Amino acid sequence: MSDSSPVPTAAPVLEVWCELQCPDCRGALADLSALRARYGDRLELRLRHFPLEKHKHAFAAAQAAEEALEQGKGWEYVEAVLGRVEELDRKGEPLLVEVAGELGLDAEEFDTALIDGRHILIVDADQAEGKAIGVTGTPTYVIGGERLDGGKSQEGLRERIAEIADRLLAEAEGA
Repeated sequence: MSDSSPVPTAAPVLEVWCELQCPDCRGALADLSALRARYGDRLELRLRHFPLEKHKHAFAAAQAAEEALEQGKGWEYVEAVLGRVEELDRKGEPLLVEVAGELGLDAEEFDTALIDGRHILIVDADQAEGKAIGVTGTPTYVIGGERLDGGKSQEGLRERIAEIADRLLAEAEGA
């Protein structure tokens, strides 16, 4: 006997390999906002960390983003920090805590999280996975098994991501 009720399908996942001290990632915010506006919860944006060695505050910023995610404002925090890349270059970790406070997050908990390193394993795992799948710079996107390198050029990426998302959604609806 088969049940004919529709099975809810999981939203396609767009993995966004990002680094919070990266000007190119800041440039990608408009594309991510447009994709969120177009798809809403039909497309899951998943933050993945790929801190680059050339940016000395990127690893701490990735940990801070994980703390923000835990406190319920992950993407809001990411966007706020990316909007202040130059300031992060100058101020470092104190800016990460300052932004948390500005967003109404528990800044003291941020400070503690950066000191105790509770999110280091997540950042390390993302970085290792990124290297394993060929991520070399940020932003890099992975959707439907396809890797799109935004570190080289943002040109046409939003359209390419939308094409793949549309295809995945159509396949899910037709399944």
